[in-house]
Amino acid sequence: MSILIQNGILVLPTGPIQADLRVAGGRIAELGPGLAPGASRVIDAQERLVFPGFIDTHTHFEMNKGFPNETADDWYTGTRAALAGGTTTVLDFAEPERGATLASALETWHGRADGAACCNYGFHMTVKDWSPSIRSELREMTAAGVTSYKVYLAYDNLRLSDAAAYEVVKAVGAEGGVVGCHCENGDLVTEGIRAQQAAGNLSPAAHPLSRPPAVEAEAVGRWLTIAELAGCPVNIVHLSTLRGLEAVRAARTRGQRLYVETCPQYLLLDERSYRLPGFESAKFVLSPPLRAQENCAALWDALEAGEIDTIGTDHCSFRFHGAKELGREDFSKIPNGIPGVEHRPSLMYTYGVAAGRITAVDMARLLAENPARLFGMYPQKGVLAVGSDADLVIFDPNDTGRITAETQYQNVDYTPYEGMALRGRVDTVLLGGEVAVEGGRVLLERRGRYVSRGPSGFWR
Repeated sequence: MSILIQNGILVLPTGPIQADLRVAGGRIAELGPGLAPGASRVIDAQERLVFPGFIDTHTHFEMNKGFPNETADDWYTGTRAALAGGTTTVLDFAEPERGATLASALETWHGRADGAACCNYGFHMTVKDWSPSIRSELREMTAAGVTSYKVYLAYDNLRLSDAAAYEVVKAVGAEGGVVGCHCENGDLVTEGIRAQQAAGNLSPAAHPLSRPPAVEAEAVGRWLTIAELAGCPVNIVHLSTLRGLEAVRAARTRGQRLYVETCPQYLLLDERSYRLPGFESAKFVLSPPLRAQENCAALWDALEAGEIDTIGTDHCSFRFHGAKELGREDFSKIPNGIPGVEHRPSLMYTYGVAAGRITAVDMARLLAENPARLFGMYPQKGVLAVGSDADLVIFDPNDTGRITAETQYQNVDYTPYEGMALRGRVDTVLLGGEVAVEGGRVLLERRGRYVSRGPSGFWR
């Protein structure tokens, strides 16, 4: 059955327009004013915004398997929450074991996601080892629709040497893909943790002190130097600091092509969260940590200026009770990560669009179009256009409410955004042309499909 969305405000790249939109066969079939209903089911979107389905390009579902240090959200609960919040596609990180093949990680992640996911999904591939055999797998990964990768400059069990990272960037670039980087200086983080422990600072308040802004800024600069020498565009994930942003600006001034992601937590939360009574601050232990307010303000300015390209969540939902509590006696044992996949669109609308900091078109670009372009899904996804997949979000800008853990779909016992006021909410979501969410309630489950992605679509 075809569906006609009438009277909505379609958020197009060229600007919002009052028009109708018809979907048929899982794709957008028509756009325009006054479309005849015919045999289509009609959805009245009066006074509502119609966005392309949002894309979260930074999630971690079923991470660190093995109770109690494991994420609360598996592929079913995590993607169900994503869908409820208007996210129709997620990109998660397949992570091979040390010494294992990329293919083995891809098989494992397919085994977790296939048949469980409630929204569409794809995978970045984490590179923890680099060797001729890993290099030889890249062509196979491209054929399997994996065209983006991630490296770390921190964490002893994850990070590569600078030389290896350089080789990864060159090799992936030759395949038409892009590499993202977790930018923290791993050696300095290790020393920072040791210094806090030696001083007897073992509470969650020591977490941001162990990895100050300079640790990110150094790694951002080093990552961009690696990319410059490799001659390939790269991505920076979860940028959190003004100093890191300054390194980005300097590189762009030199003519480098690069892309930047930040997350709602670095725009809306700050280091005051580490001053909460008792052990409550453990809820906000993530990496990079929350920063001083001046960094939040700088990132908002960059967002408004078009210097930031995508907004992911880094959703990593360790429970407060059970998992986070592992670090009651030592902050370094608190699993790093916070949940957020469900609330990103409403937060960005409330504190971005409704607050006058960005436009609805900007929001569509940051949460849909740019992610689809950078990660090889455009124009199949990320835009309201004839022939594009009918992944759509009907958003009510007049609804009001508050975020609470009690009412969320996320399978975790808290939200870092508890009590925050919302203006606007996701009302209806179409996934592949079918109504998957209605009135904010998930109707279709386990209907997500794997997205085989093509080369990156660089625009800078």
